[in-house]
Amino acid sequence: MSPRGGSGGSGGSGPDDEGRPGPRGKRGGKSPGRKPEGAKPAGRQTGKRRTARDGAGAAADRDAAGPPRAGRPKPARSRGVVRGRDATPPREVTRPDAAHFLYGRNPIREALRSGRRPVNRVWATTSAAREPWLEGVLVEAADGDWLTARAGTDAHQGLCADVGEYPYVDEASLLTGPNPLIVVLDEVQDPQNLGAIARTAEAVGATGLVLPRHRSAEVTPAAAKASAGAVEHLPIAQVRNVADFLADAKGAGCWIYGAAAKGAPYRQPDYEGGVVLVMGAEGKGLRPRVRAMCDEIVALPLRGRIESLNVSAAAAALLYGVLDAR
Repeated sequence: MSPRGGSGGSGGSGPDDEGRPGPRGKRGGKSPGRKPEGAKPAGRQTGKRRTARDGAGAAADRDAAGPPRAGRPKPARSRGVVRGRDATPPREVTRPDAAHFLYGRNPIREALRSGRRPVNRVWATTSAAREPWLEGVLVEAADGDWLTARAGTDAHQGLCADVGEYPYVDEASLLTGPNPLIVVLDEVQDPQNLGAIARTAEAVGATGLVLPRHRSAEVTPAAAKASAGAVEHLPIAQVRNVADFLADAKGAGCWIYGAAAKGAPYRQPDYEGGVVLVMGAEGKGLRPRVRAMCDEIVALPLRGRIESLNVSAAAAALLYGVLDAR
């Protein structure tokens, strides 16, 4: 390949017809890339060997350079540990269905502990793969950037997993035991709130959690992360109609308590027998028909200037009030 200074154009500085160096950047005269017949080079050429140019110009350089890099065969993939985007086959380049995916240490650990749904594959960074609870689990290596792209968040803590679909339970099964404690969320739509409430409900030993099938948060990877894996142990049911479920709960002998900003002091009921605690949606509270199905409306005291609590904070206070009373 000839030096770039030897190609024709306005940027050349080659010798003129008499061997004198031409002025740099001026047009006119014969192209310094083509010399008269019999002319000798002005001086000794160093570096790469000069190549005669014809009208093809830059094409000659490309031909001399060989085939483009993109066309060269890639080296065979190692059969050892693979990393980054090569950690999964091409068919899994796109982000997985949220119903079959988890990220974060606690959600994956609790999914393995509970055994309620299969954990098919686990990907981890080098440091996260050293977790003691992963001993005996087949872990595939991946870097943090790949996990972030797959999870859609950098909150994965170095771990992602492909899991089975979340195993919702039948709502009737929650009413079969003696003195159940059930939490019902009336169109709570934030998965973070769902996860936080599920975590508290599991911690106080609640029988289960009930969600409406529509216009409500579901058990997603974000909800599982917010629950610290509690959703893997707490039975959760989806119902077509919340008011109808509350009617069934009454028929099973349960007392229905709705939470609202104004109501009886939350310590007033004795919470004996079966208890269903109903929490309203963020901002809207309980819907009229759901509120009408409640035996009593209870409220938490507010002594400051803020007029309400986040639904997950209110649920935590009420659930521990029920636990204390029982």
